[in-house]
Amino acid sequence: MRTYLVVIDDSPEAEIALRFAARRAVKTGGGVEILALIPPQEFIAFGGVQATIEDDMRRHAEGLVAGAAGTLIEESGLRPSITVREGDGPKIIREIIAGDPDIAALVLGAAASGAPGSLVTHFAGTDAGILPVPVMIIPGSLDREAIDRLS
Repeated sequence: MRTYLVVIDDSPEAEIALRFAARRAVKTGGGVEILALIPPQEFIAFGGVQATIEDDMRRHAEGLVAGAAGTLIEESGLRPSITVREGDGPKIIREIIAGDPDIAALVLGAAASGAPGSLVTHFAGTDAGILPVPVMIIPGSLDREAIDRLS
């Protein structure tokens, strides 16, 4: 089954990327995997404080993917796979793609204005030719109708 890997965060462009991926998955008989990344934390001398911060970040990421999954199910009927991982984003994405031969594309959203996010910058630059799947960068300026028309 063709699976579209989408990285989700709090940004509007992540929602746009998810909608695009869901529409493509429906049209191609595929699926969607939603990935929430938790950035690695700086070491804090007080272990209890660090554990609390890490726990808060994990709960936030889990809430993001749960909300995204709910929207996806409601709008398209697709039940996505959900992954929450902590660490270096590009490395985790490469590992997930390498470990799942069904992943057909990495779908990222680009900000409507200003500099692109770190993952777009990385995968459109440094790793543009390394991944075994296409990288789809969805412009954050697209509205729902444009996404529906293009996907």
